[in-house]
Amino acid sequence: MRKLSLIIFCLLPLISSAQQGMIKESLKIKSSLMGKEMEYSIYLPADYDKTNRSYPVLYLLHGYSDDETGWTQFGEAQHIADEAINNGTAPAMIIVMPDAGVTFYINNADGKEKYEDYFLKELIPHIESTYRARTKKEFRAVAGLSMGGYGTMLLATKHPDLFAAAAPLSGAFWTDNDISTMPAERWNGLFAGLFGKSDPGPGRLTEQWYKNSILKIIETTPLDKLKSVRYYIDCGDDDFLVKGNMTLHAAMIDKAVPHEFRIRDGAHTWTYWRTALPEVMKFVGQSFQR
Repeated sequence: MRKLSLIIFCLLPLISSAQQGMIKESLKIKSSLMGKEMEYSIYLPADYDKTNRSYPVLYLLHGYSDDETGWTQFGEAQHIADEAINNGTAPAMIIVMPDAGVTFYINNADGKEKYEDYFLKELIPHIESTYRARTKKEFRAVAGLSMGGYGTMLLATKHPDLFAAAAPLSGAFWTDNDISTMPAERWNGLFAGLFGKSDPGPGRLTEQWYKNSILKIIETTPLDKLKSVRYYIDCGDDDFLVKGNMTLHAAMIDKAVPHEFRIRDGAHTWTYWRTALPEVMKFVGQSFQR
């Protein structure tokens, strides 16, 4: 019996290190701003049902053509989060993965899809009233890939009072020249509904564009507000969006905005983003801790 007790005692660390959080996919929230039911998936840490504590929240945004299941199905969010929390790299946290369709997380030009407003005025309040989520800025972070990387910077730089940390991965960032010279087929297929229809040229550089241009937001937002958020920017060296990420890096250097910047070996793939997520959790976790 004594030997058995000793064996169990030795195995306890292994048992505890294997604790698994819970993923709930495609939960629904009725949105008056979007005029329809919206979906989100959520990761709850392993001890969520065992304690009455409240948790910091990471909002993890998907890319173009994905949905609220992208990070759970292809990004292995549960496995990566469990491992990071169990090995102490990151603190226990709630991870919210909302569906954004192809909205780029903004209020579009004609006002029919107000995703930015929905995220701020309906989704965050819903999460914080439904789950034991900490409600202060210092316990809220946002991250995402590609379109979600753009959304990450949009939300964090336009609303720096709401987020402690932002971590865009392979973010879709464009210059004025990218927008004005974009071929009409690509513009009409992706961006006309977001930023307004216009022929190629400077006419595309509308107020709607500048309200949602990450580079313009960096340029015009007071430095003290930008500096209130911690930034981690990561992009693969073979990613077609790497130039935009380097341009953002340069703009933040010029503005003297502190940030972490990584160019690693890789492309615009889930393989790359899965290797990025542990570092994202570590980074935002440091923001949650004192």
